[in-house]
Amino acid sequence: MSVLLWGSAAEAEQANIDSFFCTDITPQMDDFNQSSRAGVWGQLEDAVFADVDDLLVSVFGGPAFRDDDRVHRGVALPREYWKVICFMAGNRLRCRAFLLTQNLDELEALVLDEFRVFQVAVAEVEQRTHCRFPAALHIADTFVTQEPVAHRSPLESTADINW
Repeated sequence: MSVLLWGSAAEAEQANIDSFFCTDITPQMDDFNQSSRAGVWGQLEDAVFADVDDLLVSVFGGPAFRDDDRVHRGVALPREYWKVICFMAGNRLRCRAFLLTQNLDELEALVLDEFRVFQVAVAEVEQRTHCRFPAALHIADTFVTQEPVAHRSPLESTADINW
């Protein structure tokens, strides 16, 4: 369960308000972010909350639009989504980044098996989204690989994550 309401009372109230803006919504298949349906994407935050005592977790996420994304009724349907999860482990900031890819070639036949979740570096999220994260998050991200996402194996469960 995600908890948006932490920090001072004013910060918690603003976080709650901010979570309801339409800019926080993107087109996605109905099951893909549902941890109750055994999807790794939806289980990422739950896995952090299980290991973090004080529940002070910041989660950033959104679509990674590409020039060749499909358009439906004038709205781009992203094939990739990203999530960056930051939390304290002991006295040390930790940061982990993830990418979800989905096959939208046959929307009507899309099933959960066509979703793939990969652990990536924060720098990879920046390359795909043109978002910029503070240096502290790069330092806190210890994930290292030389393989492009296309050559990596997707996560099968949250146990495969390099926390």
